[in-house]
Amino acid sequence: MGERTGYEPGTFCWVDVQTSDPQAAKAFYADLFGWDYEDSPIGDGASYSIARVDGLDVAAIGPLAGAGMPPHWNCYVSVADADSTAARARDLGATVVLEPGDVGDSGRLAVLQDPQGALLSVWQPGEHFGAALVNANGALCWNELLTSDLGASAAFYRGLFGWDIAETPGAAGQHWSIANGEIRNGGLMPAPPEAHPAWNLFFAVPDTDAAISRTGELGGGLVAGPMDVPAGRFAVLRDPQGAVFSVLTGELDP
Repeated sequence: MGERTGYEPGTFCWVDVQTSDPQAAKAFYADLFGWDYEDSPIGDGASYSIARVDGLDVAAIGPLAGAGMPPHWNCYVSVADADSTAARARDLGATVVLEPGDVGDSGRLAVLQDPQGALLSVWQPGEHFGAALVNANGALCWNELLTSDLGASAAFYRGLFGWDIAETPGAAGQHWSIANGEIRNGGLMPAPPEAHPAWNLFFAVPDTDAAISRTGELGGGLVAGPMDVPAGRFAVLRDPQGAVFSVLTGELDP
């Protein structure tokens, strides 16, 4: 079980979902992953709900930030300086969708859109460093970029975060692995023709097939899979509000 007290810059550190019905989403994920919540008011009667497993922060649920925006999950990378990271991303061809700004005392946030169109948040920690538990059932265990151009995406993220990105042996060029120093930090793979480039996140579950079945019973659906890979068995799911995420059963990092 991977308990954390902080993250090296360049490491995925947090995920949250913006959704059209936070209360319904909370009920769905509580049933699927066993999450408990602590609600923090954010104005206009809305809350940012921290999800916990065994009392440890793993993710959050909040309302949609803008009209016309579909429900979606956000992936966050820890950085030492959100302002300089946003400036570097712009120099490398990205769009800064949300300029760096403080989120109370919790930290400083910027949202980027990489040159292929995938959105990614960067987080300069303050009082909130990110997830206190990863690589455990009900917690984040992997992040994967679906991209229209593997080579260009690899070059961009090497330049932005200093990631070591290399073709995965035996994958025939269809998967590239990411390392942040000595830490495995995710992967890149080609986006299907009908899919927009995006970062996908994975939660660990005891049984992928059981998670697929329960998601359907709760009003969600199966997007892709299940599929067996060297690390285990995964599937891409959609929650009842439409936000897409993945589940994985298999070998987890410490």
